[in-house]
Amino acid sequence: MIEAEDIAANTKRARILEGAMKVFLAYGFSRTNMDDIARAAEMSRPALYLLFKNKTDIYRATTMMVFSHSVEQAKVELASDGTFADRMARAIDAALISMMSAIAASPHGAELLDLKSSLADLIGRWRAGLVEHIARAVETEARANGVDLAIKNLSARLLADILLDALEGMKMRITNPDEQRQAAAALIRVIDLALKG
Repeated sequence: MIEAEDIAANTKRARILEGAMKVFLAYGFSRTNMDDIARAAEMSRPALYLLFKNKTDIYRATTMMVFSHSVEQAKVELASDGTFADRMARAIDAALISMMSAIAASPHGAELLDLKSSLADLIGRWRAGLVEHIARAVETEARANGVDLAIKNLSARLLADILLDALEGMKMRITNPDEQRQAAAALIRVIDLALKG
């Protein structure tokens, strides 16, 4: 009986988060209220409060949903077929560039992205998940190529951190997603060179 209740709660929660995402993108955070989210989720406002305490709680859960999906997409792309550079480029595109482009393209994307300081803990967990998967891919590629990164004073974790740090800085300078993809590809080629024997 408890499992059925958990499934129902998870289904409602997913419906709320999907609806909330649409509303936040359409109206922004400040103009969205709990009634808007309840309507988008096709439920009553009191039912909404049974699962979430307020709009901020819903926004954080929505952000975590997007971040979790992003990390999962990166993991899938890194495990797919193709060269290291191709797999890494697809992972970066799926986990970072496409995700951020979709938010930035919304009429209220700038407002939503400005809220990132209130999401520092979630961003930290998201980044840690990406670093873990990227480092694992780097380590696997180095091992397949017979490269000892330690001899080069490198590590898989360091290369993953460098990649994500550089991509974060790149977003400040380059706003066009296609140009971001080109810059990311160049950075990935540099890392790929470090992984060659």
